[in-house]
Order: sequence, then C-alpha cells, then structure tokens
Amino acid sequence: MAHDDGPGRRVLSGPGGAAADVLAALPGADLTTVQLEIARRRAARVSGPDVLRRHRDDRFAAPSPLPFALLRRVEDAALGAATGFDLVPLSPLVPLGTHSAVAGVAQHRVVPTGRGTEVAADPTTGLALEAAVRRSSADVVRLASVQRVVRAQQVPAGLFAHFSLFGAVTAGRDSGDLAFERQHWAEHARLLAEACRTLGAAAVELAVTVLDPRFEGLLDAVPDVPVRPFPDREGGRGGYYEGLCFKVYASFGGELAEVGDGGFTPWTRRLLGNAKERLMTSGLGVDRLATLLPA
Repeated sequence: MAHDDGPGRRVLSGPGGAAADVLAALPGADLTTVQLEIARRRAARVSGPDVLRRHRDDRFAAPSPLPFALLRRVEDAALGAATGFDLVPLSPLVPLGTHSAVAGVAQHRVVPTGRGTEVAADPTTGLALEAAVRRSSADVVRLASVQRVVRAQQVPAGLFAHFSLFGAVTAGRDSGDLAFERQHWAEHARLLAEACRTLGAAAVELAVTVLDPRFEGLLDAVPDVPVRPFPDREGGRGGYYEGLCFKVYASFGGELAEVGDGGFTPWTRRLLGNAKERLMTSGLGVDRLATLLPA
C-alpha cells in the first residue's frame, strides 16, 4: 500500500484500496492505458481558468521567482568547473521505480507519470543510470549535468517543489586499497569548491561523515579544500551513502551555509549486479546558491 499518511489510510481503507490492488496487478501496458484514459477524462472537466489558477498557485507548476540570469550564472560556474566530465543533457524523466529501487528514496516523494516513468528528483540518479550503460565500454566514466527536478514531499510555505541541481558522478571499478575512492573523492571535492569560488565564495568547507572506518584515511586527500569531521550527521545513512559522505558549505559574505553534498553510493553496483562497481556522486543546489549571491 501507499505511505501511511492520513489521506492514504482513509482512501485505501475503502473502495480505493481494492481499486489500487487491481490497478497495481495490471500488466504495464494495460495500466498505462487505464491511467491515460483517467487523465483524459479528468482533463476534459478542466476549464481555462482552472488551468490558469493552477499555474499561478500550484507549487509543482508555478514558475520560480528567482531571476533566470542568476540561475544561469550558477549553472555556468558549476558546469565550467566540471573539467574532464562529459556533460549530459538528461531527460526530465527516469524509469518508474528508479529512485526507490536504485537510491532507496521513498516512492511517495517522487512524482510518477502515466507512462511507466517518474519525474527526475535528482540528476545524480539519472547520471548513475547513464554511467552504468557506459561502463560496458569504458574504464572510468565521469558525467555531469544541471537538471530542473521535482520532489513531492511537503515543503515550507513559499518554497517550490521544483528547483535546479548540479550533479556529477564518477563510475569505475574497485582497484584495491581504496585507490578509486581516494582519487575521485578528491576530484569531486575540488570541483564543488572551485564552482563556489568562481561564484565569489569567501570560504568553502566540507563537513565529512565517515560511515566505514576504512575511509578515515581519506580525510587528508584534499589538502587544498578545508575539511572537518561531521560524525553527528543524521541524513545520508541507512544505505543511501556508503563509506564516506559530505556536505558542502560556502560563505558569500555572511555565515557558512549548506549548498551541496556528496558521497559514495552503491547504485551502479545494484544496476550492474557487480560487487566491484564503485560510484562517487556529488551535487550543488543551484537555486540555493542563487539566493546566497550578493545582489
């Protein structure tokens, strides 16, 4: 059944629960047909003023209030720092179940479509899929992108369900003695720090959480970026990250503010069914950085 919030319990405890069981058991093509027909019937009852109201007020549909040129400035800084990474124009959609099956994200936080797909919630997930495809013919795969993503969880008033993220991934094979991990954790740390400094950050700092004692020795792998231990971090545990994860903090004249994060994940290992696969992921909040830059 669905997540156990109030509306979910109410709907699924009645006829909606039986209907959900029937629909979930349908073959993929048949379910798509039903979903498209339901969408057609519901759309037929919508008027022009209804659409305009949703465009104005719906947090999923209303445009961001941030200036386009400011967002583009942040995007260009991040992409410009991704030297050696292949830039990928990601689709706004990924296969249904990608975020839950690959990244372990609760499905109710993702926006599904009626055609066996779901709306992208993080560029690193789509990049991990593409990296897994390319790993069959390459030793190490480095990919980066900027993507406007959508997340369905509740947000404070005034915030939007959609925002832009810069993401980067490096996929490869375990080469022993944490050599892959040391090299590419340092590479991603420098990339994110350079992007922030290009935007004028007076200070950049990485707060690192070691999830596996073997990774303690990696903290000194980035001598040109300040690193501090962050053992009390709550998020990122429970299988999302493994080995080592970190948050990125930057100051643009005020206090240090969180602007990104990253870490090692098991995603390509799950996708390819190969225990030797390794994946480093990292990202920056484009909208978040835009709000911190001086006018």
